[in-house]
Amino acid sequence: MIFLTSQPLWFLGILVALATLLAMAGPAVVRRYVGLNRLATNNEVAGFKFATLGVLYAVLLAFVVIVVWEKFNDAENAVAQEAGAAATIYRLADGIGGAPGAALHGRLSDYAAIAIAQDWPAMEQGRLSPAGNRALDNLYAAVLAVQPGDRREAGLQTEILHQLGVLTQARRDRLVMASGAVPDVIWFVLFGGALLTVGFTFFFGARNLRAQIAMTGMLAAMIFSTLFVVVAIDRPFAGSVKVTPDALSYVLADFSKAKP
Repeated sequence: MIFLTSQPLWFLGILVALATLLAMAGPAVVRRYVGLNRLATNNEVAGFKFATLGVLYAVLLAFVVIVVWEKFNDAENAVAQEAGAAATIYRLADGIGGAPGAALHGRLSDYAAIAIAQDWPAMEQGRLSPAGNRALDNLYAAVLAVQPGDRREAGLQTEILHQLGVLTQARRDRLVMASGAVPDVIWFVLFGGALLTVGFTFFFGARNLRAQIAMTGMLAAMIFSTLFVVVAIDRPFAGSVKVTPDALSYVLADFSKAKP
Protein backbone atom coordinates (compact mmCIF):
# COMPACT_ATOMS: atom_id res chain seq x y z
CA MET A 1 0.00 0.00 0.00
CA ILE A 2 3.04 2.29 -0.15
CA PHE A 3 1.93 3.50 -3.60
CA LEU A 4 -1.52 4.59 -2.41
CA THR A 5 -0.47 6.05 0.95
CA SER A 6 2.13 8.26 -0.72
CA GLN A 7 -0.35 9.80 -3.16
CA PRO A 8 -1.87 13.30 -2.72
CA LEU A 9 -5.39 13.63 -1.39
CA TRP A 10 -6.83 14.80 -4.71
CA PHE A 11 -5.64 11.60 -6.38
CA LEU A 12 -7.22 9.44 -3.68
CA GLY A 13 -10.40 11.50 -3.98
CA ILE A 14 -10.53 10.80 -7.72
CA LEU A 15 -10.16 7.07 -7.03
CA VAL A 16 -13.05 7.22 -4.56
CA ALA A 17 -15.24 9.06 -7.08
CA LEU A 18 -14.42 6.62 -9.88
CA ALA A 19 -15.07 3.61 -7.66
CA THR A 20 -18.41 5.10 -6.60
CA LEU A 21 -19.44 5.75 -10.20
CA LEU A 22 -18.54 2.20 -11.19
CA ALA A 23 -20.59 0.89 -8.28
CA MET A 24 -23.56 2.97 -9.36
CA ALA A 25 -23.34 1.49 -12.85
CA GLY A 26 -23.54 -2.05 -11.42
CA PRO A 27 -27.29 -2.26 -10.75
CA ALA A 28 -28.08 -0.91 -14.23
CA VAL A 29 -25.81 -3.48 -15.89
CA VAL A 30 -27.26 -6.36 -13.87
CA ARG A 31 -30.83 -5.20 -14.53
CA ARG A 32 -30.12 -5.22 -18.25
CA TYR A 33 -29.39 -8.95 -18.23
CA VAL A 34 -31.53 -10.12 -15.30
CA GLY A 35 -35.19 -9.18 -15.12
CA LEU A 36 -36.78 -7.37 -12.19
CA ASN A 37 -39.05 -10.32 -11.35
CA ARG A 38 -36.13 -12.73 -11.00
CA LEU A 39 -34.22 -10.30 -8.79
CA ALA A 40 -37.23 -9.40 -6.65
CA THR A 41 -37.90 -13.04 -5.71
CA ASN A 42 -34.60 -13.11 -3.78
CA ASN A 43 -35.02 -9.81 -1.96
CA GLU A 44 -36.15 -11.26 1.36
CA VAL A 45 -33.45 -13.93 1.62
CA ALA A 46 -30.77 -11.66 0.18
CA GLY A 47 -31.74 -8.96 2.68
CA PHE A 48 -30.84 -11.15 5.67
CA LYS A 49 -27.57 -12.24 4.08
CA PHE A 50 -26.68 -8.67 3.17
CA ALA A 51 -27.37 -7.53 6.73
CA THR A 52 -24.96 -10.15 8.08
CA LEU A 53 -22.30 -9.31 5.51
CA GLY A 54 -22.72 -5.59 6.10
CA VAL A 55 -22.40 -5.87 9.87
CA LEU A 56 -19.26 -8.02 9.65
CA TYR A 57 -17.62 -5.63 7.22
CA ALA A 58 -18.69 -2.54 9.17
CA VAL A 59 -17.18 -3.93 12.38
CA LEU A 60 -13.88 -4.71 10.63
CA LEU A 61 -13.74 -1.33 8.92
CA ALA A 62 -14.55 0.57 12.10
CA PHE A 63 -11.91 -1.37 14.03
CA VAL A 64 -9.24 -0.58 11.41
CA VAL A 65 -10.14 3.12 11.39
CA ILE A 66 -9.80 3.28 15.17
CA VAL A 67 -6.44 1.47 15.08
CA VAL A 68 -4.86 3.67 12.40
CA TRP A 69 -6.21 6.84 14.03
CA GLU A 70 -4.72 5.83 17.38
CA LYS A 71 -1.40 5.02 15.71
CA PHE A 72 -1.41 8.40 13.98
CA ASN A 73 -1.94 10.12 17.32
CA ASP A 74 0.79 7.97 18.88
CA ALA A 75 3.18 9.08 16.13
CA GLU A 76 2.41 12.73 16.86
CA ASN A 77 2.96 12.13 20.58
CA ALA A 78 6.26 10.33 19.90
CA VAL A 79 7.60 13.30 17.93
CA ALA A 80 6.46 15.73 20.63
CA GLN A 81 8.07 13.56 23.31
CA GLU A 82 11.32 13.37 21.33
CA ALA A 83 11.40 17.15 20.92
CA GLY A 84 10.62 17.67 24.61
CA ALA A 85 13.43 15.36 25.68
CA ALA A 86 15.86 17.13 23.33
CA ALA A 87 14.93 20.54 24.79
CA THR A 88 15.37 19.23 28.32
CA ILE A 89 18.80 17.77 27.52
CA TYR A 90 19.91 21.06 25.99
CA ARG A 91 18.96 22.99 29.10
CA LEU A 92 20.51 20.45 31.44
CA ALA A 93 23.75 20.69 29.47
CA ASP A 94 23.92 24.37 30.46
CA GLY A 95 24.63 23.17 33.99
CA ILE A 96 27.71 21.24 32.90
CA GLY A 97 29.34 24.11 31.07
CA GLY A 98 32.82 24.20 29.58
CA ALA A 99 33.90 22.11 26.63
CA PRO A 100 31.77 19.05 27.57
CA GLY A 101 28.62 21.15 27.75
CA ALA A 102 29.40 22.90 24.47
CA ALA A 103 30.09 19.53 22.80
CA LEU A 104 26.76 18.20 24.06
CA HIS A 105 24.97 21.27 22.71
CA GLY A 106 26.60 20.80 19.32
CA ARG A 107 25.85 17.08 19.08
CA LEU A 108 22.24 17.65 20.11
CA SER A 109 21.78 20.35 17.46
CA ASP A 110 23.32 18.04 14.87
CA TYR A 111 20.96 15.24 15.87
CA ALA A 112 17.87 17.44 15.54
CA ALA A 113 19.01 18.79 12.17
CA ILE A 114 19.75 15.32 10.79
CA ALA A 115 16.45 13.95 12.09
CA ILE A 116 14.59 16.67 10.21
CA ALA A 117 16.68 16.53 7.03
CA GLN A 118 17.18 12.76 6.69
CA ASP A 119 14.99 10.77 9.08
CA TRP A 120 11.73 12.19 7.74
CA PRO A 121 12.44 11.62 4.01
CA ALA A 122 13.63 8.09 4.84
CA MET A 123 10.51 7.31 6.88
CA GLU A 124 8.33 8.59 4.04
CA GLN A 125 9.90 5.91 1.85
CA GLY A 126 9.59 3.25 4.55
CA ARG A 127 13.35 3.19 5.20
CA LEU A 128 15.73 3.96 8.07
CA SER A 129 18.33 6.72 8.02
CA PRO A 130 21.89 5.57 8.87
CA ALA A 131 22.86 9.22 9.42
CA GLY A 132 20.22 9.48 12.15
CA ASN A 133 21.67 6.43 13.91
CA ARG A 134 25.18 7.89 13.75
CA ALA A 135 23.97 11.23 15.10
CA LEU A 136 22.34 9.46 18.04
CA ASP A 137 25.52 7.47 18.69
CA ASN A 138 27.53 10.69 18.69
CA LEU A 139 25.08 12.21 21.15
CA TYR A 140 25.50 9.27 23.52
CA ALA A 141 29.28 9.52 23.17
CA ALA A 142 29.18 13.20 24.13
CA VAL A 143 27.12 12.48 27.26
CA LEU A 144 29.31 9.55 28.33
CA ALA A 145 32.45 11.63 27.78
CA VAL A 146 31.41 14.00 30.57
CA GLN A 147 33.57 13.56 33.68
CA PRO A 148 31.49 14.87 36.63
CA GLY A 149 33.54 17.10 38.90
CA ASP A 150 31.09 16.97 41.80
CA ARG A 151 27.80 15.44 42.90
CA ARG A 152 25.84 18.17 41.17
CA GLU A 153 27.35 17.39 37.77
CA ALA A 154 26.93 13.67 38.42
CA GLY A 155 23.24 14.26 39.04
CA LEU A 156 22.97 16.31 35.87
CA GLN A 157 24.63 13.57 33.84
CA THR A 158 22.25 10.98 35.28
CA GLU A 159 19.22 13.05 34.35
CA ILE A 160 20.63 13.76 30.88
CA LEU A 161 21.06 10.02 30.31
CA HIS A 162 17.47 9.47 31.44
CA GLN A 163 16.17 12.09 29.01
CA LEU A 164 18.37 10.62 26.31
CA GLY A 165 16.70 7.28 26.92
CA VAL A 166 13.31 8.96 26.50
CA LEU A 167 14.48 10.54 23.24
CA THR A 168 15.81 7.21 21.97
CA GLN A 169 12.57 5.40 22.77
CA ALA A 170 10.49 8.11 21.09
CA ARG A 171 12.66 7.92 17.98
CA ARG A 172 12.38 4.13 17.91
CA ASP A 173 8.60 4.41 18.22
CA ARG A 174 8.28 6.75 15.25
CA LEU A 175 10.59 4.57 13.15
CA VAL A 176 8.43 1.53 13.88
CA MET A 177 5.17 3.36 13.21
CA ALA A 178 6.47 4.76 9.91
CA SER A 179 5.82 1.42 8.19
CA GLY A 180 2.08 1.55 8.89
CA ALA A 181 -0.34 -0.26 11.18
CA VAL A 182 -2.41 -2.35 8.74
CA PRO A 183 -0.91 -5.72 7.65
CA ASP A 184 -1.19 -6.84 4.02
CA VAL A 185 -3.73 -9.53 4.84
CA ILE A 186 -6.04 -6.93 6.39
CA TRP A 187 -5.72 -4.75 3.28
CA PHE A 188 -6.80 -7.74 1.20
CA VAL A 189 -9.86 -8.32 3.40
CA LEU A 190 -10.73 -4.60 3.46
CA PHE A 191 -10.73 -4.15 -0.31
CA GLY A 192 -12.21 -7.57 -0.97
CA GLY A 193 -14.94 -6.96 1.59
CA ALA A 194 -15.72 -3.58 0.01
CA LEU A 195 -16.19 -5.19 -3.40
CA LEU A 196 -18.38 -7.96 -1.96
CA THR A 197 -20.51 -5.59 0.10
CA VAL A 198 -21.10 -3.13 -2.73
CA GLY A 199 -21.50 -5.89 -5.32
CA PHE A 200 -24.17 -7.59 -3.20
CA THR A 201 -26.46 -4.60 -3.74
CA PHE A 202 -26.47 -5.19 -7.53
CA PHE A 203 -28.69 -8.24 -7.12
CA PHE A 204 -31.59 -6.67 -5.26
CA GLY A 205 -34.74 -6.03 -7.27
CA ALA A 206 -36.11 -2.58 -6.47
CA ARG A 207 -38.90 -1.39 -8.77
CA ASN A 208 -37.37 2.05 -8.95
CA LEU A 209 -33.99 1.44 -10.59
CA ARG A 210 -32.87 5.04 -10.07
CA ALA A 211 -33.49 4.73 -6.33
CA GLN A 212 -31.49 1.50 -6.22
CA ILE A 213 -28.63 3.13 -8.11
CA ALA A 214 -28.69 6.09 -5.71
CA MET A 215 -28.68 3.83 -2.64
CA THR A 216 -25.80 1.78 -4.06
CA GLY A 217 -23.90 5.00 -4.75
CA MET A 218 -24.39 6.28 -1.20
CA LEU A 219 -23.26 2.96 0.27
CA ALA A 220 -20.24 2.81 -2.03
CA ALA A 221 -19.29 6.43 -1.31
CA MET A 222 -19.40 5.78 2.43
CA ILE A 223 -17.33 2.59 2.23
CA PHE A 224 -14.74 3.96 -0.19
CA SER A 225 -14.47 7.25 1.72
CA THR A 226 -13.73 5.35 4.91
CA LEU A 227 -11.12 3.29 3.09
CA PHE A 228 -9.74 6.61 1.83
CA VAL A 229 -9.25 7.71 5.46
CA VAL A 230 -7.50 4.45 6.35
CA VAL A 231 -5.16 4.71 3.36
CA ALA A 232 -4.41 8.39 4.02
CA ILE A 233 -3.32 7.99 7.65
CA ASP A 234 -2.06 4.40 7.82
CA ARG A 235 1.55 5.52 7.32
CA PRO A 236 1.78 8.60 9.57
CA PHE A 237 4.95 10.00 8.03
CA ALA A 238 4.00 9.68 4.34
CA GLY A 239 1.43 11.18 2.02
CA SER A 240 -0.51 14.41 2.30
CA VAL A 241 -1.83 13.73 5.82
CA LYS A 242 1.29 13.11 7.86
CA VAL A 243 3.15 13.95 11.03
CA THR A 244 5.67 16.69 10.32
CA PRO A 245 8.95 17.40 12.16
CA ASP A 246 7.67 20.81 13.26
CA ALA A 247 8.18 20.01 16.95
CA LEU A 248 11.86 19.27 16.34
CA SER A 249 12.15 22.31 14.08
CA TYR A 250 10.89 24.58 16.85
CA VAL A 251 13.35 23.04 19.30
CA LEU A 252 16.24 23.43 16.84
CA ALA A 253 15.29 27.08 16.35
CA ASP A 254 15.39 27.54 20.13
CA PHE A 255 18.84 25.98 20.20
CA SER A 256 20.06 28.53 17.65
CA LYS A 257 18.63 31.42 19.65
CA ALA A 258 20.22 30.11 22.86
CA LYS A 259 23.73 30.12 21.39
CA PRO A 260 25.82 33.06 22.57
